[in-house]
Amino acid sequence: MSTVTKTICGFLLASTAFTSAFAQEAPAEEQPAGDEIIVTGSRATGGAVADSAAPVTLLSADSLARVAQPNLNQALAQLVPSFTAQTQGTDMSSFSLSARLRGLSPNHTLVMVNGKRRHGSAILQVIPGPFQGSAAPSIDLIPPDAVQRIEVLQEGAAAQYGSDAIAGVINIILKSADTGASMRATAGQFYDGEGETYSVSGNLGYALGDNGFFNLSLFHRRNDFTFVGDGQITVQNVNGGVNTSVPAAFQTIYAGLDTSNINGGQPKSSLSIAFFNAGYDFGGVEAYLFGDIARRDGSAKQGYRPPNRVCTSSSNPNSCFQRTGFTGFVPLQEVTQDEWSLNGGLRGEVSGWNWDISAAYGSDINNIYTTESVNRSLFIQTGQSPTSFYNGFFKLTQFVTTLDLTKEFDAGMAEPLTVAFGAEYRKETYEIGQGDNLSTFVEGGQSFPGFRASDATKTNRKAKAVYLNFIAKPVENFTVDLAGRYEDYSDFGDTAIGKITARYDFSPSFALRGTASTGFRAPTLAESSYSATNVAPNSATVQLPPSSTASAILGFGALRPEKSTNFSGGVVFRPGGKFVATLDAYYIKIKDRIAGTSTIRGITNGTPQLNIINGMTAFAAVNAAIAARNVPLDSAVNTIGVATFTNGIDTRTWGIDFQAKYPVETNFGKFDFTLSANYNKNDVVKNNIGALFNSQAASFLETAQPEYRAILDTIFTSGRFTASLRQSYQGASSIEVLPGVSGFGPFAAVVKATPLTDLELSYDITDSLTFAMGANNLFDKVPEIPGVLPVPVGAGVSPFINNTTTINAPFNHGTYGTNGGFYYARMNFKF
Repeated sequence: MSTVTKTICGFLLASTAFTSAFAQEAPAEEQPAGDEIIVTGSRATGGAVADSAAPVTLLSADSLARVAQPNLNQALAQLVPSFTAQTQGTDMSSFSLSARLRGLSPNHTLVMVNGKRRHGSAILQVIPGPFQGSAAPSIDLIPPDAVQRIEVLQEGAAAQYGSDAIAGVINIILKSADTGASMRATAGQFYDGEGETYSVSGNLGYALGDNGFFNLSLFHRRNDFTFVGDGQITVQNVNGGVNTSVPAAFQTIYAGLDTSNINGGQPKSSLSIAFFNAGYDFGGVEAYLFGDIARRDGSAKQGYRPPNRVCTSSSNPNSCFQRTGFTGFVPLQEVTQDEWSLNGGLRGEVSGWNWDISAAYGSDINNIYTTESVNRSLFIQTGQSPTSFYNGFFKLTQFVTTLDLTKEFDAGMAEPLTVAFGAEYRKETYEIGQGDNLSTFVEGGQSFPGFRASDATKTNRKAKAVYLNFIAKPVENFTVDLAGRYEDYSDFGDTAIGKITARYDFSPSFALRGTASTGFRAPTLAESSYSATNVAPNSATVQLPPSSTASAILGFGALRPEKSTNFSGGVVFRPGGKFVATLDAYYIKIKDRIAGTSTIRGITNGTPQLNIINGMTAFAAVNAAIAARNVPLDSAVNTIGVATFTNGIDTRTWGIDFQAKYPVETNFGKFDFTLSANYNKNDVVKNNIGALFNSQAASFLETAQPEYRAILDTIFTSGRFTASLRQSYQGASSIEVLPGVSGFGPFAAVVKATPLTDLELSYDITDSLTFAMGANNLFDKVPEIPGVLPVPVGAGVSPFINNTTTINAPFNHGTYGTNGGFYYARMNFKF
């Protein structure tokens, strides 16, 4: 019997005794409907979903709870077709998985909690890929049990809410119940037995006197490693034999190694969060306060390092590190994350003016370690090396204070004119801390060297903004919303943007709506100042800060803000009864978009590169840039390059969003049907840096996400029984694979179109206890492994996938990842 199965049985055996002690029933969650009030997309009060002039998707706490894995990021991805979550990361990105709306960068979506800007992540995704450059807020640090509902505004809203809102806004509304309590325990694992996951969470509402509330959510989750592929090319070839490039002295050692469970997959982690929401009405003035504290401990396995990587003699295996018979090592990259936030304010009404003044502070610190590793140069020079290294830290802080004022005026129109204006002040800091001395000795510990004195940095900036907003209904059935915003940044200057939104209801059953706006995105401090060395078993890439002397050698400079133009238009259908459908088309043009350059290689497989970069050969330019950063590299690597971020491209995004909801009552139960779909196309329309943004980099933006995705969500309820069936279908995605470690390419790495099925069955055993079981990706779909690559494969060379050292691993992009199906059981308790 597996550990997960034993845990599930334990839940069942304990349930009777547990619920006998708590019989008070908590209030039922409200279900969203077309007439539920929303607060995102307009500063006018009292708006409903079906009446909104902007496309807003509303997700209730109940719908979020029916997604198996206790991760808010994954829940959104399974419910919103245009929202794509990262299924697995590389290096540090494994601990801060991102998501993107409408195929744009995660940095293009503004995340808010209770209508207030959420701080970003201190972890910058540096490795090239679809999510490169992301430093967006980690939605995973918001526990699902803390959420009352989520409002997803799917249109450009920078003029309303400020930088980052080019693709849209995710507004997470916290629970505010002042009575009742609930608890949830979940256990699950992937079909192959990997990635065992356990979580427990609870929510408690408490009344503060007669006019206040305190709502607390506690959350803890543990998950184990998952693995990808069945071997590594540095050890064996495709036929299972020893790789012919292995030195003869190590052939016997290699022949006995099993490297099947070392590559890719999710890291092992433990996450604990406490989130609270509180308020008190003093009569005319309401005070509110909300915030969280979170701790994550994570460990990710890195690529296998063979024993000859740290030996003093190629002919004597016994000269290897520490002991005779040393068989190599798999370093671990470990992270300890400490995050917290606090947001408080006052709001009220004076002479018809609704006012809201608030202040918020958020902090995210990540301490980074490399363990079970070796400093190769230190061992060769001294005969000894530690196995654990402290690599340094990332730290991000954000302070925001806002003032919002709103009033309705009688201007002789069909309804009063709403006037809103306000101001915002924001200060952000970003810091990279230096590692210990041995983590930076020559090349540092294998897999992740420490941050050097040249990497260590602390930057900050200040931003001031004012906005003005008019919402009018000049005649019956016609609404127009005008917004303008001016922002001034201490590091790159100012900008002014605007937005107009309109809606006309031709009848109670049909309406047209549309928006035109300009927007911008300020580069994150991490994009502007990140510096590090990224290493693989046979290669090293130095990431250069855009404004550094090293970047200037290659012709780059400081980052500028991105500028966008957004257009959208749509229709709302309400033909009768409870049926509601919306169809919205959109067009987004981004100028001077920030992108990671392709790796500029000075040496490839030991061969100096002689192409010209900024008037020099690539070999000379890369060596000069690395020397300017004072970065020594491992002499064993034979591929060396540099990369940076730059305002290198212009992009165009267009697509269509569709959503329809229809509840059906029968004499044996109720069905709730929701059909949603998205078609999205991204194109790079201008490349300002030529070969430094190659076809692979373009594919990360254009084809790494499916162009279309549709979801049919069906919930059937009959008495105490509920069944939830979610059927989705996503198109194909692909990335361009270029010659690298393998030496062959290019070819298109395609994740084929596929249907995915999620199923959950639940039963209310008592009024206080519910048991549920189900599966995400019920039929265990994973990206296919090509049998034969469309290129010649030389003798002794494995046709490994993704151009890495992993043999027979699925491609690691697309919407459904490489881990396959996940099954689970859950117990819900209400007190």
